Amino acid sequence: MEPQAVQNRDDLFVWPWMGVLVNVPTEWKNGCHVGESGNRLKEKLSCFCPQKVIPLWNYRGHTGNAIVEFGKDWTAFNNALAFENHFESEGYGKLDWKAYKHRRPGMFGWVARADDQKYPGPIGDYLHKNGDLKTIADVENEEARKTNKLVANLASQIEVKRRHVEELECKYNETTTSLDMIMEQKDQLLWAYNEEIHKMQQLARRHSQRIIDENQKLRSELESKMQNLDLRSKQLDELVARSESERRNLEHEKEKNGVKTKHLKMATLVQQRADENVLKLVEKHKLEKQVALDKIIKLEQQLDAKQKLELEIKQLQGKLEVMKHMPGEEDSESKKRIDELSEELQDKYDEMDAMESLYHTLLTKERKSNDELQDARKKLIDTITTGRANIGIKRMGELDLKSLAIVCGRKFSKEDAEVTAAILCSKWEADIRKPEWHPFRVVMVNGKKKELISEDDAKLQALREEYGEEVYSLVTKALLEVNEYNPRGRYAVPELWNYKEGRKATLKEALQYVLKQWRTHKRKR
Repeated sequence: MEPQAVQNRDDLFVWPWMGVLVNVPTEWKNGCHVGESGNRLKEKLSCFCPQKVIPLWNYRGHTGNAIVEFGKDWTAFNNALAFENHFESEGYGKLDWKAYKHRRPGMFGWVARADDQKYPGPIGDYLHKNGDLKTIADVENEEARKTNKLVANLASQIEVKRRHVEELECKYNETTTSLDMIMEQKDQLLWAYNEEIHKMQQLARRHSQRIIDENQKLRSELESKMQNLDLRSKQLDELVARSESERRNLEHEKEKNGVKTKHLKMATLVQQRADENVLKLVEKHKLEKQVALDKIIKLEQQLDAKQKLELEIKQLQGKLEVMKHMPGEEDSESKKRIDELSEELQDKYDEMDAMESLYHTLLTKERKSNDELQDARKKLIDTITTGRANIGIKRMGELDLKSLAIVCGRKFSKEDAEVTAAILCSKWEADIRKPEWHPFRVVMVNGKKKELISEDDAKLQALREEYGEEVYSLVTKALLEVNEYNPRGRYAVPELWNYKEGRKATLKEALQYVLKQWRTHKRKR
């Protein structure tokens, strides 16, 4: 930006461009003069974009003078001139100050020049210490010199870059030629390699056939030697049989070997039976689960049949009542029809009684089967230990201290994260156990009531705002688990868990895991 026109381009200005403020209002307070701060004065002069305003002080306090710094560029110079013109237009310029001195209230302002720097006092001292005297022509010449120097440097750099580009083009052409030669050599080597591989494959096939023939020959020789060994063994048996003592020793050894063999067979049989029992248990529970599902389906069918039967009974009762209350004399045909309806109604009652008896029997068996499955799950929970395996025990409704520590570790140091996580875990586990705190709302999903976390709860909102979404998710997850598994007791309960898929483990998965652990432990022994 070019500087605004001034009356004399040879005037000496203080550079960086500065303005002078005099007659700044002050008051006598606590033994010294006090006045407005530099920031307050800067706010008042914000329309002129000053960099900062420096009040001048001496041993008596605020002198009532201040220096306004605008900067070094032409925009700052234009702002300084606007500052001076504003005060001159209001009658508070430099000439006005000299004419009125202290006889007129209000601040006076102008752009600092050579006479201001040489003026004795705080203003002259500050300007002399923090600025130089330059004309507009001096500043323009210095900027032109810097611009010419920059242009010369850029031209030199462009020439260097151009030479570098030419060198790179030469290197590129050389590299391209070299790469073409290398690719041609590569094709030749690849053809030679394929030929060599083909020859090696043929040699390998011939070598394999030769080895097969040699193995067949060796197998024949081995069979011949085995026959010779059998013949030799028979001869040795005949020699041993000739000696009584040797025969007794041989029988004793045979008996011992027989006992050992028997024990080994029994152990193998026991192991096989144990494996079969565990597999049978898995299949049994699978079958029981399927039977339970079939029973439930059958119960639903029985319930539908019962409702249909009740409807038929009501219809028969209605017909019978209608027949009984029909006007006129009862003829034999009507009486016969009433007897038939009564007999049919009695049959339906008997059929309904039998169906209710069957329904209660099936319901009792289904409850018993469900109780057995729950007992099996409890025994597996007592058997399986917690760890990093795919199948383990998870305490539903318990806060995950390790996950809390990881989340807190992103915001705090390691020690602070551990302490913060422990405090959060202790506090929120205590809140989760409180039966009077129930931050849930009821919604209808597919015609059924379902409880979801209420996002309007004040505690949970404060937790989310203070610690973030991850900590909020961990707490709400524990709340949902305890509300599902133990809504009355409000304490954590153990559950078989598939950590690999993040869901409740089936009884079959748990039994397979226990069987696998048992086999691994047995092999280690």
